[in-house]
Amino acid sequence: FSLKFAVNISILIVVVVIFLLVLHHNFLGLSDFLKRELSDSNPVGLQPIDFIPAVPQRLADERNDKEISVVIAASDERLGGAIAAMNSIYRNTKSNVVFHIVTLNDTVDHLRLWLSNTALKNLRYRILDFDPRILDGKVQSDPQKADTLKPLTFARFYLPNLVPQAEKAIYVDDDIIVQDDILELYNTPLKPGHAAAFSDDCDSTTNKVAVRGAGNQYNYIGFLDYKKETIRKLAMKASTCSFNPGVFVANLTEWKLQNITKQLEKWMALNVEEELYSKTLAGSITTPPLLIVFYKQHSNIDPMWNVRHLGSSAGKRYSPQFVKAAKLLHWNGHFKPWGRTASYAEVWEKWYVPDPTGKFNLIRRHSEAYEAK
Repeated sequence: FSLKFAVNISILIVVVVIFLLVLHHNFLGLSDFLKRELSDSNPVGLQPIDFIPAVPQRLADERNDKEISVVIAASDERLGGAIAAMNSIYRNTKSNVVFHIVTLNDTVDHLRLWLSNTALKNLRYRILDFDPRILDGKVQSDPQKADTLKPLTFARFYLPNLVPQAEKAIYVDDDIIVQDDILELYNTPLKPGHAAAFSDDCDSTTNKVAVRGAGNQYNYIGFLDYKKETIRKLAMKASTCSFNPGVFVANLTEWKLQNITKQLEKWMALNVEEELYSKTLAGSITTPPLLIVFYKQHSNIDPMWNVRHLGSSAGKRYSPQFVKAAKLLHWNGHFKPWGRTASYAEVWEKWYVPDPTGKFNLIRRHSEAYEAK
């Protein structure tokens, strides 16, 4: 009996030792993982906060293995837009999309609650806190227009920092809806040496349908001040067609190789010193540095993947058939679809996921009142 007891004790000890070794190994692995996640900050002030790393098992069979990195900025006053955009992308693809959501620290809790308490709880996402101090010395706000400077609009300049492991990424604004498989946009071919693909303004389907007589609003002269010697020295034709940076595909390997981010920052800082941007027609202070850096050095996306101007009067010229055929709708312009006064706001409404906190409903009412003025 004593021998049997001793053998049982020995077996038990071995089992406990093995269990402790396995536990210790797993703990070390978890510790290393957490260290990597928590230390994944970088000099430009982009700090990872949340990451859901795996597709739920019950969805794994439904979605293919193609992983697509999509970067989107999410400000608190436009959070419903980002939510609707992500929902439309997620519902129209079987690819494993990972959303890299760039936001400010005071929006994180609201965003996390919205994602985890609605039909979007199975999204794969990573939240990044954007530190506006990264823009010190690179942008200058107009004191007469206090709300014109939106730090998150510059997040697209820092794509390799936002998705450091990816070779390719898609950037989209928050005022878009995707109506087709985002995989097609991701597979846009980029020419050798090109770090990004945009939709040109003057030869796109959008502008052929909607924008005639727009003058130089869609040319380089609409965004850059050609009276300045620094601009003239670049020898860029003023009549060159501009492009829209609200939707684009980036080759991040090429982006890093050409140091695109540093080039963009250089022109931002020069503008602070010399005021190089046009003061008349340029509607976005994020566009001019991109136009300079990517002058005749970008590929083109299918124009149906950025059907825009739905946020302006031009959007009213689109037929319902054209809007239905569009692969991506873009409400750039004054009127946003969550204000309900924009063209085809009902299309956007189909993809909107109600805010469980009710906060965005108040913002929508305020937006409607503002647009009605």
